[in-house]
Amino acid sequence: MTKTGETTNRAAASGWQEVLIRWRWPLTVLMLALLLITAAYMAYRLSLDKAGRAAGAITETAGAVAERVSEVAQDFLTGDVTEHFVAAIPEIEGAGVGRLELASARTVETFTRTDERRVLWDLVSLGTSVSEIRVPVTYRYHLRLDGDWQVEIDNGVVVVRAPHLRPTLPAAIHTDRMEKRVDDGWLRFDGADQLTELERSITPRLTAYASDSRHLDLVRDEARRTVAAFVRGWLLREDQWGTDGVRAVKVLFAGEDLDPLEIGASIVLRDTPRG
Repeated sequence: MTKTGETTNRAAASGWQEVLIRWRWPLTVLMLALLLITAAYMAYRLSLDKAGRAAGAITETAGAVAERVSEVAQDFLTGDVTEHFVAAIPEIEGAGVGRLELASARTVETFTRTDERRVLWDLVSLGTSVSEIRVPVTYRYHLRLDGDWQVEIDNGVVVVRAPHLRPTLPAAIHTDRMEKRVDDGWLRFDGADQLTELERSITPRLTAYASDSRHLDLVRDEARRTVAAFVRGWLLREDQWGTDGVRAVKVLFAGEDLDPLEIGASIVLRDTPRG
């Protein structure tokens, strides 16, 4: 090689060294940045892979849970629903199974007693004594939780055949608003005694009134709604109220000779939205 060529090569090497020395820090920063970007990209791909596997596992688990819930619901709706319900009725310690208070009705009852006295072989009247008592009365009704229950589910509707609707005795007499009146005949002076006898007869007469159809009809619909709400609470605990489960409850009491189709639903889904 000639002396001129060697000189040229030295000059070129010296130029590259000068460039490397001048740009050594920017080049170092650039290399570090490339390494960090490469590491971040690899970590990102790894996280995507793990997320994909986790999502697959969650989807598989959710599918298994949904399948199990569906199986449980199907078993509940097609099994012995009455047995499920009776087993869920609470017991009160020391008192056995209690009673479910259903409804009450308040009315004003009027009691009248008329007594006529005659003498001389009933030819002469001593007059007629009329006693009257007006009093507000509250009738309360319940059913026994250990009574005969029948529960059926058909096409999303629960038909409940509950025990007898019973009066809670004695009826509540509001004596603070009791009104008394006596109208004695012209020769009668025993009006106070007649009034006392009338007042003694009130409690047994109210007991009979509480069980008659006139008073039962006052509370029957409200009692149905109370029983329906009680049954709905049980269905909620069993996760059977709402979507793909029960949507309405109908209630009949023992002794009612009615077709369930003839009575309206005592409670329906839209009245009690799930939270």
